[in-house]
Amino acid sequence: MKGKRRNHSTQFKVKVSLAAVKGDKTLAELSKEFQVHPNQITKWKKQLTDSMPEVFSRHRDQAAQDQQELVDNLYKQIGQLTVELDWLKKKSGLDT
Repeated sequence: MKGKRRNHSTQFKVKVSLAAVKGDKTLAELSKEFQVHPNQITKWKKQLTDSMPEVFSRHRDQAAQDQQELVDNLYKQIGQLTVELDWLKKKSGLDT
């Protein structure tokens, strides 16, 4: 009878996959140290390296989105102030 299937935490997976990416130890050494099958370590390493570009692109995309929201709000405020100024000029008789 097989033993109970182990579920590893995200932190553990990151720790093991980062150790694999560093390349200081062989897969066999990492497998023995963390008591995880070498194929599993390879899988986690691949998942980590495949998702790395997304980490940096999300930050850039979020910054661009924040910048666009700021610009939109400023244009809205400029439009509102322009309308108010035109209305005040008309009411005061300074509109020429």
